[in-house]
Amino acid sequence: MREAAPQKTSRFKVQGEGSSAAISVVTVCVLLALWFGVTQLGLVKPLFLPSPQAVLLQFQEYLTGAANDRPLWQHLLASVLRVSVAFVLALLLAVPVGLAMGMSRVVRGICDPLLEFYRPLPPLAYLPLIIIWCGIDEVPKVLLIFLSCFAPLALAARAGVRSASQEQMQAAWSMGAGPLQVIRHVVLPAALPEILVGMRIAIGFGWTTLVAAEMVAANVGLGQMVLNASNFLRTDIVVMGILVIGAVAWLFDWLMRRLERRLVPWKGRM
Repeated sequence: MREAAPQKTSRFKVQGEGSSAAISVVTVCVLLALWFGVTQLGLVKPLFLPSPQAVLLQFQEYLTGAANDRPLWQHLLASVLRVSVAFVLALLLAVPVGLAMGMSRVVRGICDPLLEFYRPLPPLAYLPLIIIWCGIDEVPKVLLIFLSCFAPLALAARAGVRSASQEQMQAAWSMGAGPLQVIRHVVLPAALPEILVGMRIAIGFGWTTLVAAEMVAANVGLGQMVLNASNFLRTDIVVMGILVIGAVAWLFDWLMRRLERRLVPWKGRM
């Protein structure tokens, strides 16, 4: 009898998270080295690209309160509160709307045109209307971020309903389960992976809209700090603010990924 030919092993192996993290660290180090080299050699004027030392100096001054402005923690706290409040409100409202859109043709017919109409609009397009309707206090800032988070959360929840098995839903109905029980025990667990992806996208949109939201008569916030510095051509403060906003947004995304692994550990392993 012939021996079975050994199966060929794939030349492509799934890389672990450790190797990916190492590549990311190397990439960041290379970018920092290029930034340092370009500014030290004077290839770009400081007005267009400040040196890492200048940005670090501004970070230290804002961190210690030595800058001619509010301390960094006040700007950071104000921005985090605005984004967090808007995100939580959007999550509480958009997920039920998305689930209802996925389960009801009537709700989908009512809400889908509205979502698809305003979703592609840039926040600056309807910012004047929000100011006219809501004034210039904290409400328009939170509302603008809320609207940027609502659409991706609702659409993600609607798409997640399609993951629910019709057999499981029919079995739940046949066993006497009510609508809320079907949603809680069948639809919501099946839609949870999509909802978590929508949460990651929504929190990113929220931070993207932060600068536009803090254009509305804000006197504190990371976006306001960047806008105020840009008016005086303080690119070192602008770059420092951009790096802080990016770092906080990355931290939120990391927390979302950790939450995703805890709530849906089976995702990607089926």
